[in-house]
Amino acid sequence: MRESRPLRSWLAPAGLLAAALLTGCGGPPEGGRPPPTVGVVTIEPQPVTLTTELPGRTSPYEIADVRPQVGGIIEARPFTEGSLVKAGQVLYQIQPAPYRAAYDQALGQLANAEANLVATRLKAARLAGLVKLNSVAKQDADDAEAAYKQALATVQQDKAAAEAARINLGWTRVTAPISGKIGISSVTKGALVTATQPTALTTIQRLDPIYVDVTQSAAQVLALRKQMEQGGLQSRAGAEVHLTLDDGSQYPLPGRLQFTDVTVDPTTDAVTLRAIFPNPRGLLLPGMFLRATVIEGVDPAGLLAPQQGVTRDAKGGATALVVDAKGVVELRRLQISQAIGNKWLVTSGLGAGDRLIVEGAQSAQPGMHVRVAPADNVQ
Repeated sequence: MRESRPLRSWLAPAGLLAAALLTGCGGPPEGGRPPPTVGVVTIEPQPVTLTTELPGRTSPYEIADVRPQVGGIIEARPFTEGSLVKAGQVLYQIQPAPYRAAYDQALGQLANAEANLVATRLKAARLAGLVKLNSVAKQDADDAEAAYKQALATVQQDKAAAEAARINLGWTRVTAPISGKIGISSVTKGALVTATQPTALTTIQRLDPIYVDVTQSAAQVLALRKQMEQGGLQSRAGAEVHLTLDDGSQYPLPGRLQFTDVTVDPTTDAVTLRAIFPNPRGLLLPGMFLRATVIEGVDPAGLLAPQQGVTRDAKGGATALVVDAKGVVELRRLQISQAIGNKWLVTSGLGAGDRLIVEGAQSAQPGMHVRVAPADNVQ
């Protein structure tokens, strides 16, 4: 009778055959494990507003130093330092008596000249008539006409002198040239001031609205202009600007970019950008340091990649894993422009329709087959 083979000797070849059949039919590779599932986000072009944060300082919308136009003793200072004043409001009263006397004297001289003008005009007219009758010498008539013209010139001179005296008298009332907040007064009642003094009596600043001057490197300005000329960006003229105060809080009111200076500062190689902000509560004061977020333009077809799908290699370069049409993981090296919220603006390395892995990347390697599912938790 033949001995039967051990059961183990029959099972071993059967197991090998089953494994071969599974592999040939596309079954689970590598010991029967299925491909890992990854969450992806499909990259699509979209309009992207590009912003940049720049340092800046506030400056008044209008500023005027108040100086005397005539000299004299200050009789009154009818304003409160630090208050709001209106254009034309009297700030200082200089002793007017000497200037009033000079004005009255000028008016008297003018009246005398006008009276003399009447007499010389009548005499010149009378002698001109007598010359036609040969009753007087022609020389006498010519002298009378010259005297009349001289009197006319004297009247014009005296009128100018009277007007100058009136202006000087008016300048004894030193008024506000603009509306705004007035600063500290450098003089008090009883002080002597002169028309040529270098020190201002006080300064008025209009703070609503208020300017914010920020600086940007000339290289960035040129790069933006090139992008605009190539159609990559839409113009930022009149763009909205937001402020971050020195304590980290946000200024509640937005401003508008007004203009970009045409001169580059040779010491900093920077260009000044000026924005204008409403300041109804006076929260912004001249000279404050702050940071302005300026809209550089709008990229009509920007590519944004979630930050959780972008990593850095050993050299600090940005990399990402994408899934191609065959379900194979591919490593991409990216060029990143800036952060837009919680996403990166990608300038190269990704294209429209690419499927970026944002979940399960730790189990995916370049060249590996993966299963794709829409990402659930994209921050």
